[in-house]
Amino acid sequence: MSIEPTPAELDATRALANDPEVARASEAMMADDIATAEAILRSVLNRRPNDFVAMRMLGEIAASVGFLSDAEALFRRSLELAPGFAYARLHLATTLHDQDRSGEAVAEFEKIGGDFLTYQEVKEIHADALGRVGEYEEAIRLYREILAENLASLEIWTRLAFLLKTVGRSEEAVEACRSALLVRADYGEAWWLLADMKTFKFSDEEIETLRGLVATPGRAPEDQLRLHFTLGKALEDRKEAVESFEQYRAGNAIRAAQLMHDPDRITRFVDRTEGLFTPEFFAERAGSGDPAPDPIFVVGLPRSGSTLVEQILASHPMIEGTSELPDIYVLVKSLEPDPRIAPDARPYPELLADLPLDRFRELGALYLERTRIQRKTDRPLFIDKMPNNWMHVGFIQLILPNAKIIDVRRHPLACGFSNFKQLYATGQEFSYDLRHFGRHYADYVRLMGHFDRVSPGRIHRVIHERLVEDHEAQIRALLDFVGVPFDKACLNFHETKRPVRTASAEQVRQPIRKGAIEEWRAFEGELGPMKEALGAALEHWDDQRRTS
Repeated sequence: MSIEPTPAELDATRALANDPEVARASEAMMADDIATAEAILRSVLNRRPNDFVAMRMLGEIAASVGFLSDAEALFRRSLELAPGFAYARLHLATTLHDQDRSGEAVAEFEKIGGDFLTYQEVKEIHADALGRVGEYEEAIRLYREILAENLASLEIWTRLAFLLKTVGRSEEAVEACRSALLVRADYGEAWWLLADMKTFKFSDEEIETLRGLVATPGRAPEDQLRLHFTLGKALEDRKEAVESFEQYRAGNAIRAAQLMHDPDRITRFVDRTEGLFTPEFFAERAGSGDPAPDPIFVVGLPRSGSTLVEQILASHPMIEGTSELPDIYVLVKSLEPDPRIAPDARPYPELLADLPLDRFRELGALYLERTRIQRKTDRPLFIDKMPNNWMHVGFIQLILPNAKIIDVRRHPLACGFSNFKQLYATGQEFSYDLRHFGRHYADYVRLMGHFDRVSPGRIHRVIHERLVEDHEAQIRALLDFVGVPFDKACLNFHETKRPVRTASAEQVRQPIRKGAIEEWRAFEGELGPMKEALGAALEHWDDQRRTS
């Protein structure tokens, strides 16, 4: 139910907003003079602690410099004083969304009254939040409303295309991309979305257009790198491996230079995690988490075959597929101390040693509460397919001791090349450099092997190549680990109709194609730096807990 402002709130809002000091702070913010605006607002709040307009503005400043928890607190306090203050609620919803708490954001959007929800900027944020929590059709409706008013909204066309692809309406997704390209022919995001549908094939004319675009200098890097990736995919489909790889190399070079990834950071994290999680550490905290068996965590590296495993599991009548949920990472971040307050505090994961035992149960319950919005059926089990949760399997075991953890693994060179040709919206910074991927894969194998030793039997491993070659036996073993009876629907996973957000969305809607597991070999000669960085992991990547 929306919350409309009372007449008294409206009068107070107008009066506070017209205050000369608040007006000066607003002018400073518009001029990007954040320091002056903050000083004025803090002065106002020292004298008028209940000035909810100044409070909202200070929250906006906090959010703009990345202090999202501070901003959230300020917006919540502003709404305590004026529940109908729609602008504060909008900012609260946006801040929650920016913290990957989109379920809470959607709940706040539902409370906004007045005309706010009709504004394009608000519709965009609202639709994005809805899409994150699986309310795809409502998000699509909002995007189409925006486009009905402004057909030139490039980003909205591609957001719409992504959601259409997610729900399996690929022809409409292609048309949305083409509509964006009618607005701007070199819009890299639209070209890349076409390529990222995997089953889409570019015409000869489109390939020549792409060749001309990548050869034209002076384009923005974000468009240029997407055009390189797109042309690489188009040429790979035509078996032109050498030129295809050069395009992938060019696109990756641009992205790698932007990100400046440090592979040593992950290596140090794995070292520290191994040092913390010992058999004794687990034994001392046994049974302290939430006992719910609902979650099935599918972890591993991106492009390892995890979407296929998710689709197989989600075809079972007792298991619901959701998405790559951010909630474990969000919980981890919430535990990390604020360096402004406790600069010498222990970081994650070492800080877990200091938590009281009942805190693990609270965190498990909070995970279940926050993910509930993603569950659209009454199936008792659900899948969280965030691949990077491999770094948090120790934390997962502490807070949800009865959850199932499945590690999906693929040959490192196959997985590495698949990552090298994939452009991610965010994250996966290790994937844009062949050496960095090799280091990352080796660290991943090392940490998962550590958990095999210190908590044997807690993680089930699925080797992608074995799943492809002998899928019925592997599926039976997988379902047995999860604790559900065999169901033939899992063999016919490609017939299951459900939204899929990942790059493999179109592929898992088709039967298993055995020849696909060897396609990387056409590019093996270019993968020398990756082989070198993998070290022993190249030969021993599937040694621990074989599934056959």
